[in-house]
Amino acid sequence: MKLRKIVGDNIRGFRAKSGISQEDLALDSEVDRAYVGRIERFEFSVSVDIIEKLAKTLKIEPHLLLIKESFKEK
Repeated sequence: MKLRKIVGDNIRGFRAKSGISQEDLALDSEVDRAYVGRIERFEFSVSVDIIEKLAKTLKIEPHLLLIKESFKEK
């Protein structure tokens, strides 16, 4: 499985589990909403800076976004 898919799945999973919309995640992380959507659809690779911003908003450790289906464990 590609890391791009793992990250996208985890962002979507943690976001859904937290009840946060893509728009709210994007606004709180200071990231474009369309960019968040493209990350979740595996269209873009994501930088470590963006991973850090999204993880902070999701209130998780950034490394959890790199572990397959880690949103199911938390």
